[in-house]
Amino acid sequence: MRLENKVALITGGSGGIGRETALLFAKEGAKIVVTDVNDAAGQETADEVNANGGEAYFLHSDVSKAADCEAAVIFAEDKFGKLNIIFNNAGIMHSDDDNAMTTEESIWDLTMNINAKGVFLGCKYGIPALQRAGGGSIINTASFVAILGAATPQIAYTASKGAVLALTRELAIIHARENIRVNALCPGPLRTELLMKFLNTEEKKQRRLVHIPMGRFGEAKEMAYAALFLASDESSFVTGTDFLVDGGITSAYVTPL
Repeated sequence: MRLENKVALITGGSGGIGRETALLFAKEGAKIVVTDVNDAAGQETADEVNANGGEAYFLHSDVSKAADCEAAVIFAEDKFGKLNIIFNNAGIMHSDDDNAMTTEESIWDLTMNINAKGVFLGCKYGIPALQRAGGGSIINTASFVAILGAATPQIAYTASKGAVLALTRELAIIHARENIRVNALCPGPLRTELLMKFLNTEEKKQRRLVHIPMGRFGEAKEMAYAALFLASDESSFVTGTDFLVDGGITSAYVTPL
């Protein structure tokens, strides 16, 4: 029970990393608030947590809207009396996100509003709750693409995740002496719906796999276990990190044959 007596708010909880993290955090003792814009799938996550003996609620929330982010924090405190863990996980990768010349301004704005502004708003309204609780852990989902450049561009997504890293570092330093830790989880390429919809041909998949030393895509559950470490007291001296869970891709010059 590594999160016993903890309360966690998880954005983007309708599937993928968010759902796996909600299930794992609950198994480890946390009370869960799941948010998403996909009401049906978000409620399924909460229902699955409850069916497995945990306690979770779902709340519709668009992380690009300040009022929704504020309401989610209020909801968590109303339901459970406090908030200890914030997992700013919601994000998108738009199929029309390409290079700087072809990506439409509207795609740039949409991606930034969810992936970067959403993290900012989650922290803006979440940090006071952690202060009221006497401290806690914030985990912001970034990406390995914030570390590496790619010749197959997704310029808005990459820039948004770079913003998450910079924001994470600054918040970590500002709040380091308040018992509030802030870290960025940087997944490598994952076998999730988000990426598989983007890599919609076998050729595109293989073009990615050749660069991953482990030779496979990561799983959402593996990211959940990484988030669990960052959420738990086991990482009590860890803050301001870019926590890469990427199958070795950011360390690779060439990969095994």
